[in-house]
Amino acid sequence: MALVNPTISILGQDPGHRRRCNINANAFQQDAVVTFQGWQYAVFYSYMCKDHHDEPLYIHLARRKLPHASKESQASAWEVVVFDDYPQTTDDGHNTVQIGICPGDGTIHLAYDHHCDVLRYRQSVPNLALTPDDFQWRPSLFSPALSHLPGLPTTHAPFKDVTYPRFGFLGSSNMFLSFRDGKAGLGNDHLYMYQAADGEAGRYAYMGQHLTGIQSNPYVNGITYTQRDNRLHITWVYRGFVHYAGWDEPLDTKHKQQAGPNGAENNHDLCYAYSEDLGYTWRNGNGEVIADLKAKNTTAGTEIKSTVTNSTSGIVAFKIPKGSGLMNQEAQAVDSEGRVHVLNRDCLACPDSDDDGSDTSNMQVKWKHYFRDPLDGKWTCHALPITPGTRRGRLAAVPTSRQDTNAPSETYIILPGSDTDSIFRILKASSKDNYTTYSQVWSSHQMGLKLAGEPLVDSSRLEFDLVLSVFCLREHGVLGQETGDEGSKGDKNLPQRDVVVLDFELPCTDTRFAVDAM
Repeated sequence: MALVNPTISILGQDPGHRRRCNINANAFQQDAVVTFQGWQYAVFYSYMCKDHHDEPLYIHLARRKLPHASKESQASAWEVVVFDDYPQTTDDGHNTVQIGICPGDGTIHLAYDHHCDVLRYRQSVPNLALTPDDFQWRPSLFSPALSHLPGLPTTHAPFKDVTYPRFGFLGSSNMFLSFRDGKAGLGNDHLYMYQAADGEAGRYAYMGQHLTGIQSNPYVNGITYTQRDNRLHITWVYRGFVHYAGWDEPLDTKHKQQAGPNGAENNHDLCYAYSEDLGYTWRNGNGEVIADLKAKNTTAGTEIKSTVTNSTSGIVAFKIPKGSGLMNQEAQAVDSEGRVHVLNRDCLACPDSDDDGSDTSNMQVKWKHYFRDPLDGKWTCHALPITPGTRRGRLAAVPTSRQDTNAPSETYIILPGSDTDSIFRILKASSKDNYTTYSQVWSSHQMGLKLAGEPLVDSSRLEFDLVLSVFCLREHGVLGQETGDEGSKGDKNLPQRDVVVLDFELPCTDTRFAVDAM
């Protein structure tokens, strides 16, 4: 069944004069859009004034009340605040902005502008997301920019070298934050827990270095907490390090170049682990304990290490060699039955497929849907019928009906356009046939839309009202044509871009998603 065309809401203007790399709508933003208690929040960079297309950029944070919360037929208009105390000036697509919400105290958290940089962070007053109607939306509800996490010392070493921060719900009342230290091909991932406190501001605790790269670094597809079984799931790929002149100099910045010896051609292996105690103890796909972040002894011969490394037993779901087209930080989702889904790409034959891999004359990179059976732990791989470009896609696991526990699980795959077109496509697959059929259920071409960036999905809204909200960029017109402002670089023919949210109402017979059932 095809999806009905979405409603489109505009958050603001994308900085279209920056084309080295998008700074909005990047796949490694775990959350740029998130729903909590009937309100949706989105974060992005834009100009201070819509009529001035020039540097610097500023963080914009938007919120709106959703129909299920207000019992109205449509969502309210976006309210947007601008943090004018921090100008963003670095033209680097890594330096995105992320949002997190702690369910225990309703604080909203932002981390922004990182590519091997000192931590940049701020958080709101308590209860802002718990009782949003009680607060007028304004920047003063947030702390000033901080270079440390509350509760931890400013001298905490990982704060000096941050890339790819990501937030997420953790249990019923806490929130996690993770980020990478080091550089491309030579770094580790660190994990923190923000704990709500009664009557006072919450504090962060450092949980540990959960992923360690040995002459490599882990690139995380996603970290997903599932309340059904109290598990924290993580998938990642490794990137091997290639030494270059000056790599060990303290002021080295060559690794920040988005080209060079430590690129995606050195990505290898799809890996998986999970935790049943909020991220302290980690298990491989066979259920064996492989790391305890509380362990003190990590010397050779120790049974349980304090971190997961490249050589940890049982973490590799698919052995994928370097040079196979494997992308870093594409997409992950976990469905209601506990299946872990990963979207990535490679040029290998899928195990158990009709292609035995003997014909290597055309090593074409294909998008792949990898998924893990929660009962026996077996991983399966299927190639998608669409050839990928350089942009990365997203996954959305639809909640299973609580009225029909035998209903099949459905997964939507949101794919961006190739390098030569701006057509977004949505595919649907089902557990009914073990995800062997991928049907296209929507294309931006049918609405005449030109979409850009890498799509992001509000997975928490899917749980709330079964609406698939997709955060991306929409192209139209010519940059500066309305004001005569051609931007700082005189890019006369670049299309103007808006940061938008597409809302797809998914078909469902589950009455818990009906407005009048609330």
